[in-house]
Amino acid sequence: MAGISSVCGQVICILFPVQECRTVMQFCDKDREYSAKIPIFAPQNNGLHVKAKHAIWLFFIALMVSCSATKFVPDGQYMLDKVVLKSDDKHVDVTLLEPYIRQKANSKWFSVFKIPLGTYAMAGKDTTKWINRTLQRIGEQPVIYDTLQANLSCEDLRKALQNQGYMNASVKLKAKAKNKKVKVTYHLNPGSPFFIGRVRYDIQDRRIDSILRPGLETSPGLRAGQRFTVPRLDQERKRITTFLGDLGYYRFHKDFIMFTADSVEGGKIVDLTMHITGYRKSGSDVMTEHPYYQVRNVYFSGGDSTDLHLRKKVIENNCAIEAGKPYSGSDLQRTYNNFGRLQAVRYTNIRFEEVPDSNQLDCYVQLSTNKPNTISFQPEGTNTAGDLGAAASLTYENRNLFRGSELLSVKLRAAFEAITGLEGYRDQNYVEYNAETKLTFPHFLAPFLSRRFQRRQTATTEFAIAYDLQNRPEFHRRVFSTTWRYRWSNPTRKTSYRFDLIDLNYVYMPWISETFKHDYLDSVSNRNAILRYNYEDLFIMKTGFGISYSNGQDAVRANVETSGNLLYGLSHAFNMKKNDEGQYTLFNIAYAQYVKFDIDYTRLIAFDPRNALALHAAFGIAWPYGNSDVLPFEKRYFSGGANSVRGWSVRELGPGKFKGTNGAIDFINQTGDLKLDMSVEYRTRLFWKIFGAAFVDAGNIWTLRAYDEQPGGQFKWGSFYEQIAVSYGLGIRLNLDYFIIRLDGGMKAINPAYDTQKEHYAVFHPDFSRDFSFHFAVGLPF
Repeated sequence: MAGISSVCGQVICILFPVQECRTVMQFCDKDREYSAKIPIFAPQNNGLHVKAKHAIWLFFIALMVSCSATKFVPDGQYMLDKVVLKSDDKHVDVTLLEPYIRQKANSKWFSVFKIPLGTYAMAGKDTTKWINRTLQRIGEQPVIYDTLQANLSCEDLRKALQNQGYMNASVKLKAKAKNKKVKVTYHLNPGSPFFIGRVRYDIQDRRIDSILRPGLETSPGLRAGQRFTVPRLDQERKRITTFLGDLGYYRFHKDFIMFTADSVEGGKIVDLTMHITGYRKSGSDVMTEHPYYQVRNVYFSGGDSTDLHLRKKVIENNCAIEAGKPYSGSDLQRTYNNFGRLQAVRYTNIRFEEVPDSNQLDCYVQLSTNKPNTISFQPEGTNTAGDLGAAASLTYENRNLFRGSELLSVKLRAAFEAITGLEGYRDQNYVEYNAETKLTFPHFLAPFLSRRFQRRQTATTEFAIAYDLQNRPEFHRRVFSTTWRYRWSNPTRKTSYRFDLIDLNYVYMPWISETFKHDYLDSVSNRNAILRYNYEDLFIMKTGFGISYSNGQDAVRANVETSGNLLYGLSHAFNMKKNDEGQYTLFNIAYAQYVKFDIDYTRLIAFDPRNALALHAAFGIAWPYGNSDVLPFEKRYFSGGANSVRGWSVRELGPGKFKGTNGAIDFINQTGDLKLDMSVEYRTRLFWKIFGAAFVDAGNIWTLRAYDEQPGGQFKWGSFYEQIAVSYGLGIRLNLDYFIIRLDGGMKAINPAYDTQKEHYAVFHPDFSRDFSFHFAVGLPF
């Protein structure tokens, strides 16, 4: 952050460049989920409780031993036990000033427990013993209070307040020592903020003056009445530098812009003068006007003395730098971005050379390409409700199929799972084979699009076709799907978009077990409309649109899709025949008609580099109409699992207060048309790459219509809030940089499926074997 000298009726010189102090906290976005329920049997309870007790004892031992960490503090010195930052002005956000404190107390788990310090304190001073060395290595050494660092922190805090416009700010330091520990308090007295008064411009380049002054007078970046802060002044410098850099001023940088400020003694108004100096190649040269540059030629070459492996048109469309146009810094960055997203390009290097005795530039673009063909093999282990299995996938990719960075992907996958607990079926195994082919073009592939439009858009066009074969003991299922999809983004707005022009799915059921038919589909006493609908041949033709936004702190995703409207309109217009169920068909197959909307919001609140709070809410609703009375199974919502209410396993919760009784088909009944999820998760860094989490989840699913097979599952305004399930739990995460391995254990707190006090409010009557669910997943839940 730039420094500002004191204001006292004199000219102030604001010096640049700016030197900032900041903290950065990174989180890995959710990637893929593997969720399963691990059965907990009664005989295991004692062992689990014993292990839990041992863990609790170790936890409290480390907590108590942290009090004895002072044995490592030399005589005459103190351990920094606590740091407090206070302000007299409630409008000052002290959390933004915490990075300026040079010494922090020892880190805490969940901002409360000094377990790393306690671990270190459990070690003895004899480092020849391996146990002492190990405990000191995994623990955290006591922070020894340094008065010099504390005084420097006061000075840094004072300057930071001045940079925010509190020119008369002061900082007091108070250190309270007791038993070789010290508590340090930084007391901020910001005073009254200063504001901008008149703004003048001293532009020493006539051409730049003629370019800038009209805009500075009509829509200035600095206005009278604004808070006088260094970040605001620096932002204006960057804005003008970027603006001129896009108009051919290749050698202009923000150090050519300076400010002087003047205030009346005792006043809180600062008059500013912006100075834009002329051009000097070196400090001893005579000042001249800033040179204006045009691009003469653009040359392309391959990396490492290799030839270019991309078509000329592809290279030109992705290069925003054009011969005959003024130099533009934005075009330079856009070119880097365009080539960076091409699968065929490994890295890009762009340099400019001045043409002697002229104001022209030659641009040299060097492209290094990846090897086009790759083959990967990925084994998997699966666990579905306690049924163990294995899977493997083989993927071939060509990242430059037509020498235009087109990505061809062919994936083959096979899975096997041994199913237990089924009676009356001749086969006890589940087998799945899947083949998927995807072709992605790195631009909009559509008619009537101008070349200029395609060059300015960071878009992809995706065609995919897939076939999935599933053989279960109860039935055989075949799914054929094909998709035409567009994706594009707006990096400046941190927004990305997805448009599914057409997404076709054909579900074919070639065989259903006679046992399954007799028990669940044809039995008069046990007919299930939802179940029957999802075991019939079905055709889905949908279109959809999705948008997502993320700025590192807030993330929003929204998606809407609809299916069957075009087919229904044509069927109705041409008065086509209906089947026995009253549905229009296509090739004698009923098609689905519905509309679906989902929205998801996450907010991350970082308290310090080790602790953060994540808030999450998600809502979804789908409505079948026209040709459908029931949503297709793939489009219905389910609750529970690693990314939902974690006190329940996948598809164990809801809808509403419905309580499943027939485990063989509850995965059908425990689905709905409306979903609500809410979560609060406290995340903390434990040690090494291990992170911990404590969470509370709430939510459920409901149906929009009343179904006899799902009593208590319909959404009703007057009672839905009474059916919101709540769970709590702890989690461990291993952050391997490229992905995160997550283990979460959730306990039911409020169970809407039960009416009795003991089972409904499980939080007051916990039963580990009844209420606990374990989840294994890859990636964060949100």
